[in-house]
Parts: sequence; C-alpha cells; structure tokens
Amino acid sequence: MTEPFQFKDSDVKIEKRETVFQGFFRMDKLWLTHRRFDGREMPTFTRELFIRGDSTCVLPYDSDRDEVVLLEQFRLGALGRDQSPWLLELVAGMDEDGESPEEVAQREGQEEAGLTFKPLDKICDYLASPGGSTELIHLYCGRISTEAAGGLYGVEHENEDIRAHVFSADEAIAMVNDGRINNAAAIIALQWLQLNRPRLREGWS
Repeated sequence: MTEPFQFKDSDVKIEKRETVFQGFFRMDKLWLTHRRFDGREMPTFTRELFIRGDSTCVLPYDSDRDEVVLLEQFRLGALGRDQSPWLLELVAGMDEDGESPEEVAQREGQEEAGLTFKPLDKICDYLASPGGSTELIHLYCGRISTEAAGGLYGVEHENEDIRAHVFSADEAIAMVNDGRINNAAAIIALQWLQLNRPRLREGWS
C-alpha cells in the first residue's frame, strides 16, 4: 500500500501569480500545475487564494471552578444563515510580524477579555480552510480565574464590540453538541477540553 505524503512543494509548479484584490485582506490568482498520483502531470489550472496571516486562538479555562470564558461578537461570514451572526468564540487575533503565538495570546486576552493566561497549554496547529486560504491557526487552552471575568471589551478603532461570557465547561460542551457553537476553533478546543479536563483539573489546581 502506498504511503501518504509522497509529494512536496517541489512537486508543484506556479506558472504565474498576480494579486487581484488588495484591501483589509489580499486575494491572489495562480496558474499552476502539479504531479498526479498516477504519475502524470495536471494540466495548467487556475485558483484564487485568500492571503491571510496566521492567527492564534485561546480557550480560557478556570480549572478550579470548571468554567470557560467565551466571547460573543458579530461575524460577517455568518450573516444570511439560519442563525444569529453573533457567535460564541475563543479569544483570538491575527499574528503580527515578530510576535510569537504566545505573545499574541496574551495581547488578545487583555484586549478582548481582560485576561492573562498562566499557563498556556498547546492544543494544536491547523489549517483553517486550505482549499483556498493560507491561514494557519495556533490553538491553545489558557488557565485563568473566572472570579471577575465577563463584561464588555474590544478595541474601538478596530471596530470590535465584544461581550465576554462565563459558562460552565459542561454548558459550553453542550452548546457544541447541539450546534449553538459552530465555529471550528471553539469546537476543537472544547472537544479537547472534554478529553483533557481531568488532567488540567489535577495539574493546574
């Protein structure tokens, strides 16, 4: 049986690339070809690629109270669906040049929820939508105290309007199971928490 991951970057040939849109984000159009599994080469085809930097997301978790903090804010991509476009999400932000994911996590924790994480547990890195976007998500769980958590946050000049909510871990996980939470980072992090709660409650307390 053939093993996976037999191809590399060098098996892709970019024949032409041009930027077709530059705004808050960037869109490039590529003409490319690559090797096929049967040994032939794909004919030249075109794809549009959403150029977006990497991001960092954090699930704030109080292991003593077994509670999480989730942020409610408007998301344009959820508009026009059979749901509210205000989603419950993790603390999150785009990585700036020269910043480590851990530094982004702490910056965004303060800006979006007034939280500092000690410690940060790495969950995973994952590609958000690799069929058409370059974005890689760095995903963490961060220890916090929910004693004074909650309230209104956000950076006004970035048009952020955020309400931080405190939920029991059980309630947050239930919202994943019934579909009220339907964004990938929050789903992955809360399912990870469901698996790792005993270890965190013993090791963080």
